[in-house]
Amino acid sequence: MISSERMAAVDANAAALGVPSKQLMESSGNAVARAVRSASDPGDAVALVCGRGNNGGDAFVAARFLADRDVTVHLLGRPESIGTAIARENWEALHAAEIPSETVADSADFDLGSPAVVVDAVLGTGVSGTLREPARTAVEEINASGGRGGESGGDGAIVIAVDVPSGVDADTGEPTGGDGAVAVDADRVVTFHDAKPGLERLEADVTVADIGIPAAAERYTGPGDLLGLGRSPDSHKGENGEVLVVGGGPYTGAPSLSARAALRAGADLARVACPASVADEIQGYSADLIVRPLPGESLGPDHFDRVAELAADQDVVVIGPGMGNAEASLEFVRRFLADFSGRAVVDADALRVVPEVETDAELICTPHQGELRGMGGETAADPNERAELVRAFAAEVGHTLLVKGRYDVIASDDGETVRQNRTGNPGMTVGGTGDVLAGTVGALAAQTDPRTAQTDPRTTQTDRNAARTDPFQAAAAGAYVNGLAGDAAAEANGHGLVATDLIDRLPDALYDE
Repeated sequence: MISSERMAAVDANAAALGVPSKQLMESSGNAVARAVRSASDPGDAVALVCGRGNNGGDAFVAARFLADRDVTVHLLGRPESIGTAIARENWEALHAAEIPSETVADSADFDLGSPAVVVDAVLGTGVSGTLREPARTAVEEINASGGRGGESGGDGAIVIAVDVPSGVDADTGEPTGGDGAVAVDADRVVTFHDAKPGLERLEADVTVADIGIPAAAERYTGPGDLLGLGRSPDSHKGENGEVLVVGGGPYTGAPSLSARAALRAGADLARVACPASVADEIQGYSADLIVRPLPGESLGPDHFDRVAELAADQDVVVIGPGMGNAEASLEFVRRFLADFSGRAVVDADALRVVPEVETDAELICTPHQGELRGMGGETAADPNERAELVRAFAAEVGHTLLVKGRYDVIASDDGETVRQNRTGNPGMTVGGTGDVLAGTVGALAAQTDPRTAQTDPRTTQTDRNAARTDPFQAAAAGAYVNGLAGDAAAEANGHGLVATDLIDRLPDALYDE
């Protein structure tokens, strides 16, 4: 099964793979027409009730494949307000083919007649809230025409819904407007590519139509994986993520790279907690960073209280860059993770302690293949075999994994979901690109999903985590945009690219796709 949100991402990824939305709409409309033919006889009256989005566009296409039926297309609203270019093109094709159609400007004038089949193409997936006019009246008329909830007791028209019955949440099967809201009670549903979770709760026959979306659109990351990212226009400073990078000591560049990448990836604020011996040097890399010095030359258990205090106010902690592998530093990481209940990206030497720590934190671990072995995981040369090994290890440790390689592998904390990323190039083997990735993922994991209401600051850490971008999504999107930035850097600099070349290219990778 596939959620409506993921389906939108897969559609976008398919387009990026060279399968245009127009082609998918043609296949979808053909599938709807096949369902109508199976439910009717030549010459039967068929009413297609269409909204102004791509759901309606699917029905415009279907009408062209039903030349031997008595077809009428009912458009809810003005043709000039059709919302997408491909739906408009198919509406114009409908007129050029002289297929009977009418526009419904006033719901009081809506009349379906007495068709044998009614096609519900009013609203598709991703719609929320109570239906408004003329959609509400159209849905009531569809139900009255005969489907399972119709006034005729099921002896009237057969109602076929396109993708999901209008007014039904594709993910839950419940009315989008809550109890008592109006929704189409369909006899049959033709859904596309994969079943939607909510459809199994309906008393309708569901057909899943293959419309030609390649498996790669689900297997690999793509521009669709960025759809859930962004920020509310009403947001204020800090509401788009505050990231704390904990690291440094033996190395100074790594924590700076992570923090600067977090800013370029959309975080409002980036702080660096590091040993005092390197604080001035890290601050010198950028005036945009807020540096919090910790006594001494390396991280250790004595820093636990101060770092825990700093982390409590942050959306995400990135721990490990430049920290080194001294036993005192690793003990600090153990103590911190065991106590922490927020969200953290774990990188570099800090990774090795993850499997041995019980924690309530949401962790995103970003090892390369050598670090994965150091954690106790396995790898393989074949990308698909490696993906299965990463999936199994993610389920074992209970944390999201982003394993870097020629094909990055991203696996959810329960091992149920795995994705691969193909962006990036051999020039990115240069030191520091992993630190950029860690900061990028940290920023994306710190953002509130713009489709989710801003949470009250008094809510719990768990509530705040739930409002943010899902850790798996943040890891997948981070791998994708980090690779895109690396590809842009390689185009400019060849294999002479350095990690800092990626940072300023992150905004274009995130928002210009």
